[in-house]
Amino acid sequence: MNRDEAAATRDTELEKDRARYGLLAVVMSNLAIAGVAVFGVWRLDGDKAVIVGVLTAAFTAVSSMTTAYLGIKAVSNTARSIALGSAPRREPARTTAKDPAPDAATPAPSAEAPAPPAQRAP
Repeated sequence: MNRDEAAATRDTELEKDRARYGLLAVVMSNLAIAGVAVFGVWRLDGDKAVIVGVLTAAFTAVSSMTTAYLGIKAVSNTARSIALGSAPRREPARTTAKDPAPDAATPAPSAEAPAPPAQRAP
């Protein structure tokens, strides 16, 4: 195995570890939030208005954390693929002298703005 292959393998293993431990951190945090919410609901002894608020806040925290992790991971993966050159490249449009002439039926754009429509008298 040459140096490039060893470096690629090491980078791949590092990315796998980052993804694994990042996901583990998100799952553990979500479980902690859920545990605190369950404990809070248990201690409220049936006050329905406050229970709804606690559960709403817990759901918001869990969904926000999970969405943030997935969004950051997606952007990180995209940036990494672009940096490594594996993303498809878009070539700018080139014009050559061999291009056909524009269709005669298509009017050429005018240099000045069109006049506004006439106003009706009151």
